[in-house]
Amino acid sequence: MKKTGLTILSIFFIFLVWVIAGAIVDNSLLLPKPIDVIVAFGKIFIETDSLSVILFTILRLLVGVLIASIFGLLLGVLAGFKNSFATFFNPLVTILRTVPVISITVILLIIFGFSLTPYIITFLMLFPLIYQGTYGAITNIDSELIDVYKLEDDNFWSGLMHCYFPLISKNIRTSLLQSLGLGIKVLVMAEYLSQTKNSIGNQLYLAKVNLLYDEVFAWTFLLIFIALLFELLINHYKPITEKIRKGLK
Repeated sequence: MKKTGLTILSIFFIFLVWVIAGAIVDNSLLLPKPIDVIVAFGKIFIETDSLSVILFTILRLLVGVLIASIFGLLLGVLAGFKNSFATFFNPLVTILRTVPVISITVILLIIFGFSLTPYIITFLMLFPLIYQGTYGAITNIDSELIDVYKLEDDNFWSGLMHCYFPLISKNIRTSLLQSLGLGIKVLVMAEYLSQTKNSIGNQLYLAKVNLLYDEVFAWTFLLIFIALLFELLINHYKPITEKIRKGLK
């Protein structure tokens, strides 16, 4: 309860600073007033085109996360069992994690064009997260647990399904859910640079070009809201599933 109160107080403080700064600046082109941003934020949910924009961006995110998850899980499991493959593949993953997103985005725009770039950049940014989450989970499994299972059943596929996956499922779930929060940031940036049609990134670009900074703030707050929803999903996924299981029992 105390934590919730402090969070509300922090949000109120930020809002108060915004109101005071807006009154001092008194120029909507430099700093939109809160009431203007609230009105622009409301329009997003009223206009049909805006709702389709949100839907298409989320669909692109889900496609990118799905493809990154498939390859990340498969290659992560392979690296966990084959040290030689992990040694060979880890430098590539390190490069993907360290190279600036903007650099990769520009290169992809030149090679693949505007339509495919948002999908590819989302995949390239999320794949290392899921891969390393899976690889790290497998390598950190207590060897004694593996030895005990091998005494009962030494079949590889059976061990994978009934021993390894249950032990690493928590780590994989966390990696997958975290990728949603990171993915929305990377995807919108790629949409902005490539001016992808029917996208939040393109709406931000158009608002900036037309000096509609209240809309820029509104779309930004919407992205924050979406990211917070993903964070809540990450934090409460396990408690929710436990409640469902108890209810079924």
